[in-house]
Amino acid sequence: MAIDPNAPPSISPAQMNLLRTVATMAWSDGDLAEEEITVMLDQFSSLFAQDPSHQANLRAELENYLSQNIPLDELVPKLTSTAQRQVVLKLGYQVISASARSSEEELINQEEAAAYNRLVELLALPEEMVQEIEQMGRTTDNLVDHITSTLQEFMQTS
Repeated sequence: MAIDPNAPPSISPAQMNLLRTVATMAWSDGDLAEEEITVMLDQFSSLFAQDPSHQANLRAELENYLSQNIPLDELVPKLTSTAQRQVVLKLGYQVISASARSSEEELINQEEAAAYNRLVELLALPEEMVQEIEQMGRTTDNLVDHITSTLQEFMQTS
C-alpha cells in the first residue's frame, strides 16, 4: 500500500507523539531492530484501530513514521499531562529494556541509558514516580502485555 507522505496521519496528534517518542527511544542505540518494529506496529495498530482491515492499513502507515528519529527535545514538550508523561516514561523504559544488540552487551547499553536519562530530565517527573516506574519495568514478566496495558492507559489520557 502506497502512503501519501503529504497526507495527514490517520491518528491523533497525541497518538503520533507517543509513537514518535517510543520510536526515538528505540533508535537511541543507533539501531531500530526488526523485533522492536514488529512489537510497536502490532501494539499501536491494534490499539489505534478496531477492525482488522483498518489495522492493516494503519500498520503500513505507521511503519513510515517509525523511520523518523525526531529528537526528544521536540517531542516531550508536546506531552500535555502528567499521565501522558508517565506513560511515555514507562514505554521508553520498556523499549530500551526489551533486548540487547548482542549477547555480550548489557540489556540497556550506554546510548540507551543516555537517551533514557535525557527523557527523565525532559519529563521532569518527581523522582519517586520515576523510581516506581523503573521498578515496575524491571519486574514485569510479559513485556508485550505490559506495553498493551500501558498503551490503553495512554489512550484514556489523550
